[in-house]
Order: sequence, then structure tokens, then C-alpha cells
Amino acid sequence: MRTATLGPAQRAESLAAMAERELDVLVVGGGVVGAGTALDAVTRGLSTGLVEARDWASGTSSRSSKLIHGGLRYLEMLDFALVREALKERGLLLERLAPHLVKPVAFLYPLQHKGWERLYAGSGVALYDVMSMARGHGRGLPMHRHLSRRHALRVAPALKKDALVGALQYYDAQMDDARFVATLVRTAAGYGAKTANRARVTAFLREGERVVGARVQDVEGGGEYEVRARQVVNATGVWTDDTQAMVGERGQFHVRASKGIHLVVPRDRIHSTTGLILRTEKSVLFVIPWGRHWIVGTTDTGWELDKAHPAASSADIDYLLDHVNSVLAVPLTRDDVEGVYAGLRPLLAGESDATSKLSREHTVAHPVPGLVVVAGGKYTTYRVMAKDAVDAAVHGLDLRVAECVTEEVPLLGAEGYRALWNARARTAARTGLHVVRVEHLLNRYGSMAEELLELVEADPSLGEPLQSADDYLRAEIVYAASHEGARHLDDVLTRRTRISIETFDRGARSAREAAELMAPVLGWDKDQIEREVEHYQKRVEAERESQRQPDDLTADAARLGAPDIVPL
Repeated sequence: MRTATLGPAQRAESLAAMAERELDVLVVGGGVVGAGTALDAVTRGLSTGLVEARDWASGTSSRSSKLIHGGLRYLEMLDFALVREALKERGLLLERLAPHLVKPVAFLYPLQHKGWERLYAGSGVALYDVMSMARGHGRGLPMHRHLSRRHALRVAPALKKDALVGALQYYDAQMDDARFVATLVRTAAGYGAKTANRARVTAFLREGERVVGARVQDVEGGGEYEVRARQVVNATGVWTDDTQAMVGERGQFHVRASKGIHLVVPRDRIHSTTGLILRTEKSVLFVIPWGRHWIVGTTDTGWELDKAHPAASSADIDYLLDHVNSVLAVPLTRDDVEGVYAGLRPLLAGESDATSKLSREHTVAHPVPGLVVVAGGKYTTYRVMAKDAVDAAVHGLDLRVAECVTEEVPLLGAEGYRALWNARARTAARTGLHVVRVEHLLNRYGSMAEELLELVEADPSLGEPLQSADDYLRAEIVYAASHEGARHLDDVLTRRTRISIETFDRGARSAREAAELMAPVLGWDKDQIEREVEHYQKRVEAERESQRQPDDLTADAARLGAPDIVPL
């Protein structure tokens, strides 16, 4: 497989190619499901296009809890099929498809009642492990274990002594969700898919009742393209109903948005060697290790306001702080919060008013000839959703098409990753980078880390860290623009890196240095650099203001105070 480069030239070529010749499948929506669908289609031998109105993973798929998990709490709901499916996918990702991106993570579940709770919760976690092993893909994770209170407090000294009588520890997995999606898109492009972000579908093309393609606006260049396709897949998540409206009907199901917010705090604020999972009155609360930080989340509330930029209110932040502080010996305060992000889950609407009770399962429909809709689901099972969507599209193609092969297709960077990891000390000696820097690159890019090391070899200044975000090398900013499809400063600081949530200044002090590194790749002049920096600063200010507001309505109004589009 050749390495795909998602640079400016590739994007322009892809848009032109999509308009030039009818595709077998056009996928609308560049989140994890859309990207996975494009990879599934192209690896079956179908000519495939993928378009996204904003940036790759700019919606739900960059704002999750960063977990690849079976959904332990769904066992309690007796949803065994969903858990079984998700555990299989977790194993595939850890062991075969993306070992460079998906890593094991330990969680401690504090027990608050003697006797019955250990038996009840322990039985559930034991079943979780057994189901994982039964799928043949669970051997990469340790089995759960029972801990006494004393042992649990050694593992997690941050906990109040009276917050538990004992604990269970079990394992799941985590990843950087936005990086995972960018890698999926690059993998699909490597197999021949035509991909373009900042390319908005403004209408579907029709011939009678049948959908035969889409009209696509180049948000950057201003041009319009007619992209014809034998099948169109709508994979737009929380925008599903809006996209469906373009064909004059909502379709066979309705998607509701549920808002979940997360806080990011420095690692030294919570003294623990393991993540935590806590019960709340509505759901569960995770404290997830994240490099030099913790992610605390999440909430689960209905959202009917702006979908592009869901806002976290002061009430949301207080809710999370109150719940996590109920078990911490040293409570967190607002001053400990480095970053806040809010995302929307696309849930299949049912009879329940509570979004926490709506379905996490997915559905696929063929509402009109030529159009497939896929919605719902959870991040972990994106590959299954993609397979089902392409199966439906293939049915509409009325051709003999190969079966899904993505269970056997490693993502870009997976091949050779383990060998390079074993040789990381030699790589450090060869390049002059500290071995910790090499490990960082391998865990973000896998075997593609060699491409970044080549940039550093050509320009040693790119081997230096960013001045105000020293977890990241300057080379990573350049590479994001040249190889990973980043078109704007926000794309880099928010999604290709996580500087926007990992620094107390929300990336404001890194903005100019990053913009100047991107400029030569994207052809920006000094005026455009200024516009990019100003746009990013306004976004940060609007988010901070929204997080001071008491409720969703006022938070949404404050967040919308920043412009959505960077002027050219």
C-alpha cells in the first residue's frame, strides 16, 4: 500500500477527479463512520469518494471520551449483543488494525457496599472478561482483579478513605479519536479513495425518485462540483436529519443529539496510577489517564441548539466537579481545569425522554433509491457500521462485489509499528531525539513516524518542541498541513494535536508559532497568518465565555460569538 498524502494538491485533485467520472459510492460525512465507510468501500474494489463539510472528525468524532470499550454498563442493561460486538472490535483494534493508536487502559471501580456489591459488580466484570476472551481477541489485556480497600488506596491514593470499602480493577482501551479518524481517511486514500474536507454537500442530484450524486461546494476555493455516484451514503451523525431533509423526507428513523462534556486537568492534580469509573445517578463517570493529564467525563443531556459548536455551560462543569470531588481526598477546583470540550452523540430516538436511555445501537436504511443512511452506534463499532452501510450500498449497485475485508486491513502506520517500537532506542541514537520523543511519535503515527523524522533530518529546527506546548514537536505541525489534511490553525491545535485542551491558555500562546509553520505548506501570506491567529483567539475567547454562562441557552449564544469560517 502506498502512503497517502492529504495535502493541498491532493485535495484539489480529489475534488476534480470526483466531478470527472461517476463513482460507485460517494460517502458524505468525515467522522469515524464516514471514514470507515470509505475505507470499507474502496477495499472492496469500489470507486469511492468521501467529502466532509468542515474538517475530518470536527464533530462528534473528535469530542468523545477517547475510549475503545465494550460498554461494561450495557451488560447491566442486558444488551449482550452490543457488548459482544464491541469487545470483538476492541480486540481487533488493539491487536491487528491499529496497535499504534489503540492502547490498554486500567480502571478502578470503587465498591461502596460490603458483600453484595463485590459479588454483583465482580460477576459483571468477570463476564466482561470471559466475553472478550471468547471472541478470540481479548488476550492482549490483563484480567480483572479484586482489591481490598488498603490495596485500592495504594493504587489510587487520591481517593477518600471513606469513599470505598474495596475495589475492582479491569482493563479497556483508549485512543486519540480525531487522530484515529485522520488515519482512517489517509488509509482509505492510500487504497484509492478520493477525499476532500471543507467540501460541503449543498444538494443531492436526482433523476426522478433516484439519488444519483451530490452537489459539492468547495468551502475553501468557492467552486461547485457535481459529483455523480451510483450510491450515496449519508454518514453525517447528528446532522443526519438535516441531510435527509435535502431529499424531502426525514426517513425511517430520527436522530437525537445528546451532549457530553469533558474536563481536562493536569496529571498531578489526581494522585493515581489507574483510571477511575464512578457511578452517577444517571450513568457513569470516567477519570481517564491522558498523557500528562486526566480526562474527566461525561454528562448526558439533550441538545437542540447549534450542532457545529456545542457549548459547555458553567452548570455542566460544576456537575462533573461535584461528582468527581465526591470521592477525591483533595477536591478539584475551577482553577485546575486546563481544557473543556463538548460533543454530541447521535442517538436513535425512542420513546424515552432521557437521552441516556436512547439506543447506542446503529441502523442502516435505504430511504430512496440511490441513498443509504447509517446512524446511531458508538465509536468502538464504527467498522461494523461501515460494513453494514456498504452492504446496503452494494445491494443497490446490483453487482457482484467482494465481501468486507476491513477486519484484515491494518490502518496506516500499523504495519511495522511493533518492530520500530522495539528499535526505538536505536532510532533515538540515530536521530539525536530523546527516546521519549521517539515513543511519542511512534504512538501517534506508528511506522509513519519515519516521515516526520525525515522532516527533522532535512530541517533540524523541526525537531524542537513548540515553545508553549512542549509535548509536540514543530515537525508535527508541518506534517499536519502537508500530510494529514489540516487546512487551518484550528484543525492543528484542536484535532491533529490536542493543544487546545492540554494547556491552560487553550493553545493561544502556540497559535502564532504554529501558523507560521503551516504557512509555507498552505501558501499563506502574512495577512492570512494574522487572520488565522485572530480567528483562533476569538474561538478560545468565545469558548471561555460560554463556560461562564449558567445554562445551555446562554452558553450557546456566547459560543456563537466567534466566526465559524476563517476568512481567506
